[in-house]
Amino acid sequence: MGVHRMTIPRLLLLRALLADPTTERYGLDLALQAGLEPGSVYPILVAFENAGWLESRVEDVDASAAGRPRRRYYRLTAEGVEAGRTALAEAARKRRPGTAGGELAW
Repeated sequence: MGVHRMTIPRLLLLRALLADPTTERYGLDLALQAGLEPGSVYPILVAFENAGWLESRVEDVDASAAGRPRRRYYRLTAEGVEAGRTALAEAARKRRPGTAGGELAW
């Protein structure tokens, strides 16, 4: 199952995930790296996970001892890495004229 529509926030989140595709990352960390509001990141993460592009797990930590809620960590699957790279390459091909070599135009 694929992700039907590649919006700018989805592309920004993919770029953040692909910066280090084998590392598990939590939502707030990804939001900060992508330059997005945390509330907009979580629905995208759910869509990517439902599409098979991400796998996730909840950390095994005592929330009281840590002084914060448990985090859900996300990591790209092999399918997600391939699909993400394809989506970013396609977006670069469609970029506005006059933008530098393959940079995202937003």
